[in-house]
Amino acid sequence: MNNDPIPAQSLFNRRTFLKSTALVSGASVIRIGQVRAADDPVAIATPAPAAPAASAPPVVIAAPVPYKGGLPAAKITRIRVYTPPVLNTLFNQSNLVLTVETDIGITGVGEGGSRDTIEQCAGRLIGRNPFDIDRCWQDMYRAFFYPPGREKIHGLGALDMALWDIKGKALGVPIYDLHGGMARNYCETYFSTGGTGAQLRDRARAAMDAGFRCFRIDSASLPPGNTTYESHNRVRQVIEDCKNVREGVGKDGDWIIDLHQRFDFCDAMRACKQLEELEPYYVEDPVRTEAFLEDIPKLRQLTTVPLAAGEEWGQRWDFNKLVESHDIDYLRATMPNVGGITEMKKIAAICETHFVGMAPHFTGPISTAALVHAIGPFSGPLIIEIGGNTHPFNYLPDGLDFKDGKIWPNKRPGLGVTLDTGLLTPLAEFTQAVGGRITYQRPDGSQTNW
Repeated sequence: MNNDPIPAQSLFNRRTFLKSTALVSGASVIRIGQVRAADDPVAIATPAPAAPAASAPPVVIAAPVPYKGGLPAAKITRIRVYTPPVLNTLFNQSNLVLTVETDIGITGVGEGGSRDTIEQCAGRLIGRNPFDIDRCWQDMYRAFFYPPGREKIHGLGALDMALWDIKGKALGVPIYDLHGGMARNYCETYFSTGGTGAQLRDRARAAMDAGFRCFRIDSASLPPGNTTYESHNRVRQVIEDCKNVREGVGKDGDWIIDLHQRFDFCDAMRACKQLEELEPYYVEDPVRTEAFLEDIPKLRQLTTVPLAAGEEWGQRWDFNKLVESHDIDYLRATMPNVGGITEMKKIAAICETHFVGMAPHFTGPISTAALVHAIGPFSGPLIIEIGGNTHPFNYLPDGLDFKDGKIWPNKRPGLGVTLDTGLLTPLAEFTQAVGGRITYQRPDGSQTNW
């Protein structure tokens, strides 16, 4: 769901995206082989409060020179969290930026979470080998016994993203090459906005001309100042809007409608049945998230429109039954909400097994770049909600390669992003391990629950 639609004029900026190369004056570049001065010894067994945000000198975290002969011995020494120039205050769409530093001079970049949801997980990483990514993930997830909820898994996912960035940089390859390589030439995206009547037709046509795969609208949002949404009557407006969109995209274009969880089951069913002849690419979030597991399987039996759901979900156990039963046609779960790249590639395997497409929701620009690496190797149908990530971000001299309505993979190592911390505001710093937890392992050393 996009609460801040992209201005219509952004459709027509089809030239250069995220190509800024200006660096902050006096900034240094972190590269492999430039080992920093050793940090203070870390008390592995003693929990300690996080240090206040440090006034570290600004750096530009760029592509390193790869190691030769395999991965080196390494330990995680510090994790920093930064506030970007424009903070997304929606908790589960957080665009906080974090960095994971190592004793070999490689720094990984991640995005998401909050100071509180990152803190415990960050403490479990200090002193660990950053290349043991799945082992790190399991410990962050299990060490505190209670499974993390959707907010904490968001922070865990941000850290996981940074660990993959470190590994790709150390090997000198993009992350997608560690997962078998890209299964596609580019990742298709869709454009979202609102409007009525001729306005919708024109915007839909412009989206097709700009190279987007789909044009997406919401479900008859109200004009500013009006907050009374009578869903039974609004179904009629939804149908009228969708007729205009279908005319705008043309017979060969595609379009999406987001019902935005605004409808009870009976009205969602009315809308889906009437939309069938207009052939939407999919109908998103037809009922409330809390009712997905009960109502979507029933709705699947009553309509032929493709159904999509899941932008509010966290880890795979929120939705695996709907995928396994093929009650949805597109999974909307996204990055880092599911737990980062480690989890997203497992989710992609579930979707591939059951012939369900993936349509992740937009988050911040770093997480959107990570989607290319996590599900670019996925062989099934894929479309990404690009949101506001079509334009450059000044703190990312290198970021998404977006043009002509598509995200293009690049050969830059790791996530392929360059981060200028001089344009961010330090928020928190973690250098001490969080110990004192009882954790159990199986005889082979793999972690299980205490």
